Amino acid sequence: MAKNYDYNAEVIADFRSSKGKPGGRFEGRPILLITTTGAKSGKKRTNPLMYLEDGDRCVVFASKGGGPTNPDWYHNIVAKPSVTLAVGTETFQATATFATGAERDALFARQVAAFPVFGEYDQKAPRTIPVVVFRRQS
Repeated sequence: MAKNYDYNAEVIADFRSSKGKPGGRFEGRPILLITTTGAKSGKKRTNPLMYLEDGDRCVVFASKGGGPTNPDWYHNIVAKPSVTLAVGTETFQATATFATGAERDALFARQVAAFPVFGEYDQKAPRTIPVVVFRRQS
């Protein structure tokens, strides 16, 4: 757990110091920072995630690398769908909804076309990977 935390902290620091354009394995990839409120703890948690731009929406995929369970940040969003997103140099409040059916499948297919590793995650996962759509709060 500590190793993952240290890794995320490193990516977050790189994101912030590079004005939203991290290097390393994320160089050239669309990355955002999501800050959720812990479903049980109530603590703020920030995670770096790849995302898909869909008009005025940001779409993320709860892949957890194809793991058997959804990531912790996903459970926080289910409990408290109001989040803070940092995209590039901009930070704003957003509300999460969950894509289902044909919309979910179309968004996931676009992500796989852009980043085939998501198709590998889908093959590994013994679950349907949730697709989360964020809209800026007014």
